[in-house]
Amino acid sequence: MNTAVVLYTSDLRLHDHPPLRAALASSDRVVPLFVRDRAIQDSAFAAPNRLAFLADCLADLDAALRERGGRLVLRSGDVVAEVCALAQEADADEVHIAAGVSGYAHAREERLREALESQGRRLHVHDSVVTVVAPGAVLPAGSGSGHFAVFTPYLRRWAELPPRPVAPAPRSVRVPDFLGSEEPPRRSAVTGISPGLARGGESEARRLLTRWLRAGITHYEEAHDDLAGDATSRLSPHLHFGTLSPAEAVHRARAAGGPGAEAFVRQLCWRDFHHQVLAARPETATADYRSRRDRWRTGPAAEEEVRAWKDGRTGYPVVDAAMRQLRHEGWIHNRGRLLAASFLAKTLYVDWRTGARHFLDLLVDGDVANNQLNWQWVAGTGTDTRPNRVLNPVRQGLRHDPDGRYVHRWVPELAALAAPRVHEPWRLPAQERARFDYPEPVVDLADGLGRFRRGRPGAAAP
Repeated sequence: MNTAVVLYTSDLRLHDHPPLRAALASSDRVVPLFVRDRAIQDSAFAAPNRLAFLADCLADLDAALRERGGRLVLRSGDVVAEVCALAQEADADEVHIAAGVSGYAHAREERLREALESQGRRLHVHDSVVTVVAPGAVLPAGSGSGHFAVFTPYLRRWAELPPRPVAPAPRSVRVPDFLGSEEPPRRSAVTGISPGLARGGESEARRLLTRWLRAGITHYEEAHDDLAGDATSRLSPHLHFGTLSPAEAVHRARAAGGPGAEAFVRQLCWRDFHHQVLAARPETATADYRSRRDRWRTGPAAEEEVRAWKDGRTGYPVVDAAMRQLRHEGWIHNRGRLLAASFLAKTLYVDWRTGARHFLDLLVDGDVANNQLNWQWVAGTGTDTRPNRVLNPVRQGLRHDPDGRYVHRWVPELAALAAPRVHEPWRLPAQERARFDYPEPVVDLADGLGRFRRGRPGAAAP
């Protein structure tokens, strides 16, 4: 009786799971394994919001496996040592894992392969599990770069490749009885989580996707930037943890049809785009994709402005609303992310890495590919073909929150101030401003633009 191990990482589901399907096809018994990797648990990536969401995901995965006669085996420690030890305990012939894109994931796969081969076991790495299209499957013709640096041509080539067929969840999973397992973590044991943090797990992911396809996706194209309308899918945490298959999301969205579905699929393509950039250039997790040598502002004044930005007290209501939503929910509307990031990197002119670290401290969907490369896109050091664009928070607020409802929701001290004045409270007479417990702007927008122009590479020294 042969046995296989399936190592779960960022793919915490049963539906459309190629590693699990392959293991079930080749082996009589399968061990679904999750290792609480010490290297990740001891890093900044073990943020409370993600740990709490992960606890939900693991509990849901274990429950779904038990419904099929199996269970999830949990271990803690060095991931390679734990996998090898379990493979030996179970006398497993092979280990299956979803391919990752980060430098850490690539190194983990190589370490696993070498260690397992020394035991006479095989490692099978499966593509297109955490993305729709595997990084490297779509390449620019004749460029020699190994990846697309511009989104639109990538989208054209990506759209030509149909996503792989979607596999159903298995009906049964036979797990050896003698293998020990740690108790699953509990959300309630995690401290410091955002009060409005969403629930995790594949069951919740599938419920959200079904509701989204029935009621939300139709109006997505025209409504996805409406801050107050909140007309996005909110599926990003589930895509990050892999409780939802991105390939299945594409199949089901295209089946729904219409402009909204096309716009939604485009966003899934953006996700794949950033994953293929990181896979080809893993150093961009911390280094500029385009070498610009920006003269980012530092020092006490900049640090004070960064504190105001983190606290949602910049004096620019739509930016503050986004930052307060982040702290309360561990999630921000996509347009809010763009505005908050642009304000830090282009108006305060502070290094994008400062903002990326803060987002990773709180975002439940925070990962290397999407967080770091989106920040670089906004900061002008990444793949944006217009690196000098600056998002004006007043104009953006008037355009994407014209009634002020988003600001009223997250900046309640301004709830009595009607639009459009709510987006420029500093223009009120001093006596009227005194009624609101709200700060003056930390910087004038014109001064912020001057900082940006002085700090750009090639500009005159300030």
